[in-house]
Amino acid sequence: MTEVEATKSDKQHFDSDEFLKNLTRLPGVYKMLNDKGDIIYIGKAKNIKNRVTSYFRKGAASPKQQVMVAKIAHIEVTVTHTEGEALLLESQLIKRHKPRYNICLRDDRSYPYIFISTEQDFPQITAHRGAKKKKGSYYGPYPSAGAVRETLKLLQKIFPIRQCEDSYYKNRSRPCLQHQIERCTAPCVDLISQEKYAEDVQNTTLFLEGKGSLLIDKLIVRMDTLAQHLAFEQAALVRDQISQLRTILEKNYVSGESGDVDIVACATKAGIACVQVFFIRNGQNLGNKTFFPKISNEYTPENILQAFIPQYYLDKNIPHELIVSHRPEEIELLAAVLTEHAGHSVSISPNVRSDRAKWLQIASVNVENSLMTKLADKQGIYARFLSLQEELGCQEVPKRLECFDISHTQGDYTVASCVVFDREGPVKSAYRRFNIEGITPGDDYAAIYQAVSRRFKRLVKGEHETPDILFIDGGKGQVHQAEKALAELAVNSVMIVGVAKGPDRKAGMEKLILPGQECPLDVTPNASALLLIQHIRDEAHRFAITGHRARRGKATKKSVLETIAGLGPKRRQILLKQFGGMQGISRAGVDALCSIEGISRQLAQRIYDTFHHQDD
Repeated sequence: MTEVEATKSDKQHFDSDEFLKNLTRLPGVYKMLNDKGDIIYIGKAKNIKNRVTSYFRKGAASPKQQVMVAKIAHIEVTVTHTEGEALLLESQLIKRHKPRYNICLRDDRSYPYIFISTEQDFPQITAHRGAKKKKGSYYGPYPSAGAVRETLKLLQKIFPIRQCEDSYYKNRSRPCLQHQIERCTAPCVDLISQEKYAEDVQNTTLFLEGKGSLLIDKLIVRMDTLAQHLAFEQAALVRDQISQLRTILEKNYVSGESGDVDIVACATKAGIACVQVFFIRNGQNLGNKTFFPKISNEYTPENILQAFIPQYYLDKNIPHELIVSHRPEEIELLAAVLTEHAGHSVSISPNVRSDRAKWLQIASVNVENSLMTKLADKQGIYARFLSLQEELGCQEVPKRLECFDISHTQGDYTVASCVVFDREGPVKSAYRRFNIEGITPGDDYAAIYQAVSRRFKRLVKGEHETPDILFIDGGKGQVHQAEKALAELAVNSVMIVGVAKGPDRKAGMEKLILPGQECPLDVTPNASALLLIQHIRDEAHRFAITGHRARRGKATKKSVLETIAGLGPKRRQILLKQFGGMQGISRAGVDALCSIEGISRQLAQRIYDTFHHQDD
């Protein structure tokens, strides 16, 4: 198959229907990845299932979205407590990963902060967006400019710090309207002492750092006092202030309080374990990482965390606290070892309260969701193996599949790929590529024969497992060559199936070719076995093209000078320096070439002939 043909038919496999069946309806962030594991899009949603489903509705997606959706190979989901938390996490992840399709599909403005200056005697508090170049303290980010304005408005009522620009502040000769409505203490005209103003600034800082319980207590006392004096309107205003203050002080489970914390959650089911690590640094949730360690049924979450924590952390920077979903068996020993390794105190906390309990609850929801998705995917693959057994008439459910494909450009740099699947999906450690040599350029039959022969010679030597089914990307000719290669090696326990292009080369219309049969195999329409065959065929396609492009790229980078006998690396460097590059060498005559030290007339003639004949 030529490179152009392979590119046109190279379609990523993603079973959206199967994935959406088990998708959560909670708010959160979803990451779309391609077959290389690169994140191509990050989005947030109040209802993840509804939002992700919209991408796969016919006619609903824009042309840009259709191109993006065609490249999806996997989707990862992170659950959050609210849509606002999902928004902040989405922003942080987009800034870090810079997915290709987020550039054209969403606004990439930075999120706003609240800024308190530190250079003046009477500091200013204001909204800030963009680079943090000014000296001072930044608090946030906030989900919107409106949220910042509301916070500043509330702060003006509680602690009347100036919010005016420095140019306006320095040129005042009398108090402004903000002082008259009791929203500023007029430091511009010295109506408040520097000490009292500094106290207001300090209280504002504590408020923004999330230490607002004392402020609420003070407001409650004030509200009661006003009510006792029958000042009910003012008491109602203070009541509203308390309500607004409580709303702001509710910890955002994505940002939370400052500090470095990892949350490690574990879940197990049906012989599969899932561990997720959430990273919180300086109060910001930097995302999470998912692991699926291989276990046997007798392992508990406590056992798994006991083994996972030292393996994962002893070659990394360790935060001051690990919040864990289950208590490891030797928690004191683990904490001591991690403390010694990190050079600072490390605590492992299985029982947490307040905000940490909320963080852990969100992590537990995420790890359960990932585990259920993994289980559904595993069960889906096994169902396809069952369907494959039925369609091909196998006596037992196949355990191992292999697929071969060929890629080249007009017969040059031919590469064959062999990919392997088992009942859990791709076995990438068993993938192999073969550089095909000694055949007529463009002879795909000979290429298949050579690749299958080389692969199964190793099998005969016991170097790898025998597949139950061998898929060949091609028709009767390719199937015959594979059959011939196996017969010569006396391998007769492998079923050979050709996967030929259907009408218009459309996915889902492939024809299955069996050795010795004139007509293609009659396959049940929409059988899940076809999805498995498409998946392994497309994976062989991708692996072959990647190898072919690498081989072609390596060959094209080879200098013409490297093909000249007797011209080693040192002489090549001298020539390039003397003549200023390849173009200068190609224009030089034999006399000019042999005037260079180390270049004889015979070698100079070979160099000249190489460039002269290429120009012809």
